[in-house]
Amino acid sequence: MPFLPRLQHQVWLLAFGRLLSQVGTGFTLFYAPIFFVNQVGLSATAVGVGIGSASISGVVGRVLGGTFADSKFWGRRRTLLMSAMISAIASFTFATAYDFPVFVLGNLLMGLGTGLYWPATEATVADLTTPEQRNEAYSITRLADTLGLGIGVVLGGLLISTTGAYRALFVVDGISFLIFLIVIYFMIQETQRLIYSHSQWSGWKVALSDRRLLTFAIVNTMFTTYIVQIDSTLPLYLTNFVKINGDKGFEPSTISILYTAYLALSVLIQLPMTRFLNSFRRTRVLIMSAGCWAIAFTLVWVTGAFHFAWAVAVFGVLAVALVTYLPSASAFVVDLAPESLRGVYLGINSQCWALGYFIGPPLGGWALDQSRAIASGYWLFLVATVAIAVLILRVLDKMVSQTPSHRL
Repeated sequence: MPFLPRLQHQVWLLAFGRLLSQVGTGFTLFYAPIFFVNQVGLSATAVGVGIGSASISGVVGRVLGGTFADSKFWGRRRTLLMSAMISAIASFTFATAYDFPVFVLGNLLMGLGTGLYWPATEATVADLTTPEQRNEAYSITRLADTLGLGIGVVLGGLLISTTGAYRALFVVDGISFLIFLIVIYFMIQETQRLIYSHSQWSGWKVALSDRRLLTFAIVNTMFTTYIVQIDSTLPLYLTNFVKINGDKGFEPSTISILYTAYLALSVLIQLPMTRFLNSFRRTRVLIMSAGCWAIAFTLVWVTGAFHFAWAVAVFGVLAVALVTYLPSASAFVVDLAPESLRGVYLGINSQCWALGYFIGPPLGGWALDQSRAIASGYWLFLVATVAIAVLILRVLDKMVSQTPSHRL
C-alpha cells in the first residue's frame, strides 16, 4: 500500500500484537470507572485513587523496564514477554474484584506490566528505524493502539448494552494479553545492538543529568495528566454531570459512540498529520498539541451547558491533540538518547506516564465528588495549566534550537 510507510516487518508485527492486546483494553478502559462507581459501589475518589495506584508499581516497572531493555541478559524481547504475562494476570484480577483492596491490587499489577512494556517496545521501534522513519514508525504503533481501542470500545459497548456483563470485559482483556505474549514469543526477535559499557544503573545517572530530558519530562507529565482525563474522568463526567434528558446523563451506549468516533478519527488522521508535521521541530509540534488540549478542555466546560453537539466537538479536538503529541514525544526522546541508553531514556519518558496517572485520576475523581460548579470548573483549571506547559515548551525549544538535528 503506497500510503503506508516502508518499515521493517518486525515493526508491523509489534504493531499487530499491540492491536490485539488493545482490543481487550478497549473493552475495559472506558467502562471500568463507571462499573466500579455505579455497580460495585466505590466512590469516584476511591476509583480515582485505585487507578492512580497503578503509577506506584508503574514507577518500579519503568525503572526495571528501561534497565532490562538495555541489559545484555534481558533485552527488549524478554522484557516484553514479562510485561504481557503480568498484564494478563492483572486483567483476571479485575474480573474477581468486589472490593477496594482487590481493585487496587489489579491496578498495581497492571501498572507494573505497563511500566515494563513501554521502554522496551519504544526502544525496539527505535532500533528498527532511521531518524527519518521514526515519527511514522511511532505513528504506526500508536495507530495500532488506537485502532485496537476503537474495536474494543465498540465491542465492549455492545456487550454491556446487551448483557450488562461488565466482568466479562476483564476476562477478554486478559486473553488479549496472552495472545500478545504469543505474538512476541514466536514473531519478535531481539533488536538490541549496543550494550552500555558501564553499569546499567550508571546509565540512569547519565540520563538524569540531561537538562533537556528533564525539562521535557516536566511538560510530558502534564500531557499525560491530560490524556488520563479522557480515560478516567471524562466518561464519568458525561454520565453524572452533563444532563441531556431531564436529570439523566449520557448513556454508556452514547459514550461508546463518542469514544468510537474519537478513536476512528484518530486512526484516520494519524499518518497524514504525522507526515505534515514531520518537517517541524518536535518541540514546535508539541506546542501545537498543547493548544489543542486547551481548546478541548474549554469545549468540555461548554458541553455542560450545550450537551451532545459540543461533546462531538470535544472528541474531535482531542483526537488532533493526541495524534500530534504521541509520535513527536517518543521521537524527541530517542533523538536525545545515546543508542546504548535508549531503554533508560525511554524509561524516564515512560515515568511521565506513571506520574500523570498518579496525579490525574485522583485529582479528577476528587473534582467529580464535589459540587457541579467545581466539577465543571475543573476543566477551566486544566486550561490554565496548558499555558504553563506552553511556556515550558518554549524554553525547551530554545534549548534545542542550536542542536544540529532540526528534528529535535
